[in-house]
Amino acid sequence: MFKSYVQKKLEEYVRRYFAAHPNVKLIGVAGSVGKTSTKAAIAEILTEGFRVRMELKNYNTEISAPMAILGIDMPEKVRSFWAWRKVFKIAKQRIATPDDVDIIVQELGTDRVGDMANFMRYLKLDVAIVTGVTAEHMEQFVTLENVAKEELMAANMAEIAFINRDDVDGEAFAGLLTNQNIVTYGNNDPAQYSFMVEDFDFEKGYTGVFKTVELGDIPATVRVFGEHSLRPVLAAVAVGCKMGMSREQIQNGLLRTRPVAGRMNVLKGLAGSMIIDDTYNSSPAAMSAALKTLYEVSAPSRIAVIGDMNEMGAESAAEHEKIGKMCDPALLSWVITVGAEAEKYLAPAAQTRGCQVRSFKDAVSAVPFIMGVLEREYGAAVLFKGSQGGIYLEEIVKDVLHSSSDVVDLVRQSPAWMQEKREFFAKVQESDE
Repeated sequence: MFKSYVQKKLEEYVRRYFAAHPNVKLIGVAGSVGKTSTKAAIAEILTEGFRVRMELKNYNTEISAPMAILGIDMPEKVRSFWAWRKVFKIAKQRIATPDDVDIIVQELGTDRVGDMANFMRYLKLDVAIVTGVTAEHMEQFVTLENVAKEELMAANMAEIAFINRDDVDGEAFAGLLTNQNIVTYGNNDPAQYSFMVEDFDFEKGYTGVFKTVELGDIPATVRVFGEHSLRPVLAAVAVGCKMGMSREQIQNGLLRTRPVAGRMNVLKGLAGSMIIDDTYNSSPAAMSAALKTLYEVSAPSRIAVIGDMNEMGAESAAEHEKIGKMCDPALLSWVITVGAEAEKYLAPAAQTRGCQVRSFKDAVSAVPFIMGVLEREYGAAVLFKGSQGGIYLEEIVKDVLHSSSDVVDLVRQSPAWMQEKREFFAKVQESDE
């Protein structure tokens, strides 16, 4: 009851904000994968030519999204009437003051059918980006068509929509797109905006050329890791071009573009290892892309530390098994799983392929074994990827970093998150005793 009241009040304030500030443009980022990285890249590029508001935290729910749009911090005591009264006062001040931004870039998260419709009830998108339509939250969505209907609704409700053709099947979902003002980006499908890779260096990133409609070829170096990590940047370049930015502005924005915490960050690890930190979250499409990237790394050995992909519902067994079958014994010295689903379905599939596999119930219990493996496999390239809830592979990464100062680059290190994780691992330990 109280949550519903807060939600309705926030939606009202967002409507009033845009009514009072008609010149402020709203960009919505939807899709199954890569939303936060895409949101961050768009904001980085657009900042060269506009005043931009973007909340880097994962504020994409029915309560947090309006807060991010209005530029207000979430209260510490979310059940406190007085805390929300203060929020509402700040919201009224935002409405009454002159424009402080030109563009708001907002992530739109969907966990079940109807979430996007709830957003569209009070938001009018000037621009929508759909980063992908792949398996996600299948406990709720059940079918990929339901996922497509949900994510593509944002595109259909926007003035102009940008579609990632690498991760949105143009033929399968063409009938679900009713917006006639569609822009495409990607490399695997003839798209209006693409990136031609010319070279890659672990220190510098990808060197190549952005192919654009408005500005022609834009040579650039992008400091990201994994070709799938180029797609968020490509989306940002496409949006920047459509919004009239110059070549110089876009190139300057690209110079500042970096991976978001927990999304394919390359860090130095113990025993000369190279850590690929992709611990923020996981899905079948993202896991597949991360593994393929690991296979491309030139290293004495490669290790995949894979956590459960949560919320797969009836598809969990099949999706975990598919990833297990992707594990190649010729390219991996170890496959280490964390979580019950990965142990039950992914590990046996990897073993059947001939991989050396070890499974653990939780991240903390896996640390001693992984540290021992790194000592024996000097100079290894190690991928860490798993879902958020109950997996928290960043807590393993923390223990195998070469320098403790790099902890600031890890995801979910705030006091609130650390408290939540301490409570979780304490319960796990109690259940083992």
